[in-house]
Amino acid sequence: MRKFAEICEQIASTTKKLQKVALVAGYLKSLTPDEASVAAVFLSGRPFAMWEETTMQVGGTLLWRTIQQLSGKSESELAAAYRRSGDLGAVAAEVLRSAGESSTGLAEVQKTFRQIAAVRGPEAKAEQVRRLLTRLTSLEAKYIVKIMTGDLRIGLKESLVEEAIAKAYDATLAEVQRANMLLGDIGETLRLAASNQLSQAKMRLFHPLGFMLASPSKSSEEALSYFEHAWVEDKYDGIRAQAHCSGGEVRIFSRTRDEITESFPELPDLLAGLPQDAVLDGEIVAWSSTANEEPGRAFPFSVLQQRLGRKKVTEKMLQQVPVAYLVFDVLYTGGELLIDRKLRDRGAILEKLLAGRTPVAPRQRDAQATLAFGSADQTPSAPVIRAPVFRADSPQELDRLFEAAQARGNEGLMIKDPESAYTPGRRGKSWLKLKRELAILDVVVTAVEYGHGKRIGVLSDYTFAVWDGDRLANIGKAYSGLTDAEIAEMTKWFLEHTLEDQGFRRVVEPKIVLEVAFNNMMRSDRHDSGYALRFPRIVRLRPDKLPEEADTIETVRKIFKRQPKEH
Repeated sequence: MRKFAEICEQIASTTKKLQKVALVAGYLKSLTPDEASVAAVFLSGRPFAMWEETTMQVGGTLLWRTIQQLSGKSESELAAAYRRSGDLGAVAAEVLRSAGESSTGLAEVQKTFRQIAAVRGPEAKAEQVRRLLTRLTSLEAKYIVKIMTGDLRIGLKESLVEEAIAKAYDATLAEVQRANMLLGDIGETLRLAASNQLSQAKMRLFHPLGFMLASPSKSSEEALSYFEHAWVEDKYDGIRAQAHCSGGEVRIFSRTRDEITESFPELPDLLAGLPQDAVLDGEIVAWSSTANEEPGRAFPFSVLQQRLGRKKVTEKMLQQVPVAYLVFDVLYTGGELLIDRKLRDRGAILEKLLAGRTPVAPRQRDAQATLAFGSADQTPSAPVIRAPVFRADSPQELDRLFEAAQARGNEGLMIKDPESAYTPGRRGKSWLKLKRELAILDVVVTAVEYGHGKRIGVLSDYTFAVWDGDRLANIGKAYSGLTDAEIAEMTKWFLEHTLEDQGFRRVVEPKIVLEVAFNNMMRSDRHDSGYALRFPRIVRLRPDKLPEEADTIETVRKIFKRQPKEH
């Protein structure tokens, strides 16, 4: 573990990508494949492989209290240390007494991580964390804490670890990337690379692949400048969802790769009847099924939000907020990964796959099925729908489709190149999104404050930030837009994930993403971004987005430049 910590320090000390890759490659090559596989996982900023469902459930507050207890420092001393570094791992390195020359190995550390994950209750977990930290040097403790929080902050992403594996074991980057995508395990990918067996990697169902992302387009003219003929779908106001289907087992994952099957218990049985194993890409929306011959339509996101994050969905909720899964792509079926095939080919395969679906009787939730769909032995027709596809060859056709989509209550359009492959985790120009131009940013909450009036006692005022390189730079504060229920729920979360308690104000783990609208922005010294949003309001919580997906200071600068000048 000591050597791991030392190499992390070296990686953090350089901003040069090639140097970082070279450092990681040399380090991995110096280890046995077993050791290197664990190191690769840790260098990706996580304790376990991505495909694993194991989580330690150790929050910032537990780590803060444990470090305070071990160090003997007061709350104010610890807070001062945090203000100097802004990083809990760096705080651990500063305040914890070194245990001398540690001989703790990487495999032993990961074994302890699994023990922490296995025990129940904060006290039991804290005891395990204390035992681990007391065995380590202060530098090792720094990176143990960083791995626990899921953020190494050394300028190293998993994509660079993939490059290092390719360099260390004389493989191509494409081979490494494909194996890691299929397996969801950078450690196992390294093992295959070390034995020259990357081509043996097989698709691991129930491990979510990266989602292909769309780039914004300012106009219909711009959209068709990238490709002449377009496939066009409505842009639905729901959540992106990847469904993995194998026989009678179906599991659904969000764009953040979290499993959300329990929030939508009516969907698995509807997908279990596919004629072949498959991985589908689509959108879950709150859905209005009409009794007459009119087609159904999607409700706004605020309706669907009532279903998000629920591990138990009541019969009343199933009835009040029915959902549909609008499928627009297939990534895998019949034992074949399809992402390199053209969109038009994948579309034809998807049509055939859905047409061959055999109804599966609802199991273990007949009452829910009856409430949601009328009869437990009646095949639901609406919830799994092939997303309608239109075609457009001119800006005028796109404009007409845009107006029709908005008339249906949808956000706008998705415009896709029918010749495009599916590129997981990438945002190119093959998929575009067209919405009414609004001043909206995706931001990360960095601090919260107690409210006033009826909101005394709840954390309702949120300070938020955008990315400026590898750091979060605050850009505004908002207190309106969320419901009382949402504020109460978020108050509980923020109390459990506080990094620094300043009395009326709390610095919190930067994990919550918000969509924020505003009238305009101005330059300001009030925030460290150098900008301040005017009249910001929270549009909605974005539990479907990772903090890394929040907007950047470059986007802020572009919005600032194009906004009307004040006279």
